[in-house]
Amino acid sequence: MAKEKLVNVGMIQVSCSKDPAENMRKTILKIRETAKAGAQIIVLQELFKSLYFCDVEDYDNFNLAEPIPGPSTDELGKVAKELGVVIVASLFEKRTEGLYHNTTAVLDADGTYLGKYRKMHIPDDPSFYEKFYFTPGDLGYKVFETKFAKIGVLICWDQWYPEAARITALMGADLLVYPTAIGWATSQDEATNDEQYNAWQTIQRGHAVANGVHVVSVNRVGLEGELNFWGGSFISNPFGRLLYKASHDKEEIHVETLDLSKTNSYRIHWPFLRDRRIDSYDPILKRFID
Repeated sequence: MAKEKLVNVGMIQVSCSKDPAENMRKTILKIRETAKAGAQIIVLQELFKSLYFCDVEDYDNFNLAEPIPGPSTDELGKVAKELGVVIVASLFEKRTEGLYHNTTAVLDADGTYLGKYRKMHIPDDPSFYEKFYFTPGDLGYKVFETKFAKIGVLICWDQWYPEAARITALMGADLLVYPTAIGWATSQDEATNDEQYNAWQTIQRGHAVANGVHVVSVNRVGLEGELNFWGGSFISNPFGRLLYKASHDKEEIHVETLDLSKTNSYRIHWPFLRDRRIDSYDPILKRFID
């Protein structure tokens, strides 16, 4: 039997206000609370410092962006070092004048800034006008070797793409984390809401199964404009079994102990990586096969 490789992963699901400073203060308090509960790795929701501004196309919202590394990573790095925890933090990055990204930074347990991942898949839907704000990521897929685990970071809309999860897993990720901001339109009926949430959760659990890794998905809650963010943050084991699911309407923190050695066991007994026919996959590089 493989030796256990245990890591305590914390998630923070909260609502946000218009004030970035207030959101940062609130999040740091929650980080402290989550660390006190035993978390070693703490995952924050997508764009935690602000309301989800992409529900409108407004040039003033570009003022919310900041350099990465920059003030927020400096502040979070100090907290990470003080508490001895890894922090996965989603931020609005200003790369240069007129060039912006949806970016997640990773701070190691000694406060070191390990690097960033820029969101690769950028949606453009009613109330999710992200193409107005964000340039698609150009750093490729990323795995960050932290004190406690190799973390593969993807962001929200990336959740729907098995290719992103596969590549990140093939790069050696011990777990996949998805900072998220997704919600229901207030005009929708309950059946549609239920269908959308289940699809969102199911596809990510599928990534866990296909790649034999834990998946940690952290969403926000609260009513913002015409969007009711559905929370429902969850953790899946490497075979898609839910280890934890948060509520749809409450702020929550949670710490889950994951045994990363389970990856080897699941991959041995369900050898999807062994049986991949990489010689047959060239068509996946086409937009569509006519």
